[in-house]
Amino acid sequence: MSAHAEQKLADFKLADRIKAKLDAGQKLDIYVSFHDVSNEFAPFIKAGVERGGKELDVNANFVGPVGSDADGQISEIETLMGKMDGLAISSVSTDALAPVIDRVLAAGIPVVTYNTDNPDSKRLAFAGQDLVQSGVEAGKLMGKVLDGKGKVMITTIDAAAQWSLDREKGAREGLKEFPGIEVVSTLNTGTDPQKIYSSIENAMLGDPSITGILSLECCSTPAAGEWAARNGQTGKLKIVGFDLLDQTVDLVSNGNIQATIDQAPEKQGFAAVDLLVKFLRGAPIDNLDTGVGVYTQENIAEIAKK
Repeated sequence: MSAHAEQKLADFKLADRIKAKLDAGQKLDIYVSFHDVSNEFAPFIKAGVERGGKELDVNANFVGPVGSDADGQISEIETLMGKMDGLAISSVSTDALAPVIDRVLAAGIPVVTYNTDNPDSKRLAFAGQDLVQSGVEAGKLMGKVLDGKGKVMITTIDAAAQWSLDREKGAREGLKEFPGIEVVSTLNTGTDPQKIYSSIENAMLGDPSITGILSLECCSTPAAGEWAARNGQTGKLKIVGFDLLDQTVDLVSNGNIQATIDQAPEKQGFAAVDLLVKFLRGAPIDNLDTGVGVYTQENIAEIAKK
């Protein structure tokens, strides 16, 4: 996380209509925009947003484009300008979304980022995992499970997305500690579950010398584990990925996936709402790191119990 000062409402020029709502004690309308509401990670974020709405007594709305569509995300935010009392955003693209974040702020509406930061904007605070750092952790884990040697393929459902670029940068950095490991390629699988699986299958058929798959997100992680399970490669092909989808938890339990990193999505969704509500109610806010939880066959039972 970059150095960042606490942000206070007293230093922010709040829109008159929001100030009037606060003075009248009316329910606040908080909007939480996610970069792709159709991906498998989104329901966990949404659950946190809904919990935030209930616990903090605000109207918390989960919005965002279907598929990673920067223009779609921007136009939706623009149509909500007159309704939002606060906006939390996970940007499809840092470059594309920074100007709209700054326009929302200039209109006197507080904005925080979550899940995917937008440090180029004037956002007030960020809640989520340090994406580069979580990539470094994943790279180091991959190096360890491969005993420092082998050929690694990186997989991602959206190679051009900001979160993916940040995490890949970290992963490559983490793997540099292991000179015996070669990163052979980055596979962009797309978001369709069947296509994710078949692109991994084709890549493995094309280069059977690959000994490790490092997935950067929720959805190519279980696909890689599933491929290993179906092709008798469990334990031979080492897999490190992200998130705790039910399928991933099962595959880690069975030893098909060596390690997965939790991003605490429900916590991120809640924090997105919480930061805005705190700010609007006069409490100072700062960045919140939701941490890196590493799960292997040794401790995955903790998740299964939850």
